[in-house]
Amino acid sequence: MTKGSENGPLAGMKVVELAHIMAGPVCGLMLADMGADVIKVEKPDGDDSRRFVPPAINGESAAYMMMNRNKRGIALNLKEPEAVTALRRLLEEADVVIENYRMGTMERLGLGYDELRALNPRLIYCEISGFGRTGPYAQRGGFDLIAQGMSGLMSITGEGPGRPPVKPGAPISDITAGIIAAMGVSAAYARMLQTGQGQKVDTSLFEAAITQTYWQSAIAFATGLAPGPLGSAHPLNAPYQSFRTADGWINVGAANQRNWLRFLEVIGAPELGEDPRFANNHDRMQHLAELEGILNEKLATQTTATWLDRMEQAGLPAGPVLDILEMQADPQALARDMIVELEHPSAGPVKTLGHPVKFSETPASIRSAAPVLGQHSREVLSEAGYDGETIDAMISAGAVIAP
Repeated sequence: MTKGSENGPLAGMKVVELAHIMAGPVCGLMLADMGADVIKVEKPDGDDSRRFVPPAINGESAAYMMMNRNKRGIALNLKEPEAVTALRRLLEEADVVIENYRMGTMERLGLGYDELRALNPRLIYCEISGFGRTGPYAQRGGFDLIAQGMSGLMSITGEGPGRPPVKPGAPISDITAGIIAAMGVSAAYARMLQTGQGQKVDTSLFEAAITQTYWQSAIAFATGLAPGPLGSAHPLNAPYQSFRTADGWINVGAANQRNWLRFLEVIGAPELGEDPRFANNHDRMQHLAELEGILNEKLATQTTATWLDRMEQAGLPAGPVLDILEMQADPQALARDMIVELEHPSAGPVKTLGHPVKFSETPASIRSAAPVLGQHSREVLSEAGYDGETIDAMISAGAVIAP
């Protein structure tokens, strides 16, 4: 098992991940892909995502394996003093700790920010919570669904006014919080390398979801009105949405005036360019429902493949609406190494998603499958200075779990 990557941009960074399910593990996953040595610390029965089944592959949760590739795994029973002491020893040598426990949990373990800063002044202490560690909601637990609703996202998602609220299919606040946290950790790490001083990095699902509302918040700031759902349409530009074809759906981005007129030539409707309802973007937005109806009728006369071919020849931004399996087989996704196969110790060959950032000199890499519970407990404790006899005793006492 590789301890991080020697070539990644974060090679040499040591991370202890005290996080479960998604937001925290996404942060750890991003750092691990970029070369950090991420040690995932699990409770005796493992991260809760190990029980997100079905689906499973040879008994291993597909959800857990997706979120925890490239990490080493150790399992500790933090109700045992020996386990807390072992964790403290790991944190004494770490560059980063990631935690997404309820507020106060780390303090009760004697591992709060103030205690760990005294132990290791270089440590970057990354907290990911539902609402952040300050403010009136700091004590609340948080989940993706709750954050999406309170951020305004669910008020702008869906088919249109008067319909039930819709959550985006992906857990956007969880994933975005993890990515933002990894950005914050990377920035704090750069600062720490300059000054030798760590700091706290604090973000939340709530704030992560709010960052997805840039356009709608701009509209609300400017008008004093809350934007509503528009289906696949854009709140500021048209046409920029999905349209029905003879055999499916196509996304078209023809909002600027040049592309709009080019689009009308492709679909054989140049007369719409003279229609005062659609003369410019402002007019098209004012008559969006009428425009959508006309364009759906036009585009329904040909297949998605036909339209895509014609639009590509015309240099128009367009693409099909793929399902997940189609995306995973797409030649561009494959060419960009976004689908990667790994060998898992018990599940066998498993596929995972690749890293979304390509570095020319220090490439990210997908090196190893997610660990089985406690897979690296002995290895990690040995690196921390424990001898084999002591490790055996800790395992026998239930403080440490190993396969």
